[in-house]
Amino acid sequence: MEHGFAKLSRGPESFAAILHRLNVPAPQSMARVSILTEILGGAAILLGAFVVLASVPMAILLLTAVFTVHLRFGFSSIKLMTVTANGPQFGPPGYECNLLYLACLAALVLGGAGRLSIDDWIANRSRTS
Repeated sequence: MEHGFAKLSRGPESFAAILHRLNVPAPQSMARVSILTEILGGAAILLGAFVVLASVPMAILLLTAVFTVHLRFGFSSIKLMTVTANGPQFGPPGYECNLLYLACLAALVLGGAGRLSIDDWIANRSRTS
């Protein structure tokens, strides 16, 4: 959700400009779809609601980010370049965090959202009806 809120706070147009530079088709629309996917998908995962359904567009978004942005920077998401008087300076992030997020989504899809999830509440409710 935080990634979506960060894009939204800078304005969808700023993210659309980045998508345009990456040659993503329909960057204005894709910016809005990406932001909504991150915010609504993140909320669904947080609540354990429709986890399998929410995971599909989120996984597509993560894989797209890996192949269009992060892959060329290697695996590591943290690259300490130097330390200056102003503090540490980092290089561009690799695809490590995206793989971690994908693994988390896969674990939720395969293992279920858990006993305190909305998905579990819905399943229990339909069994008792």
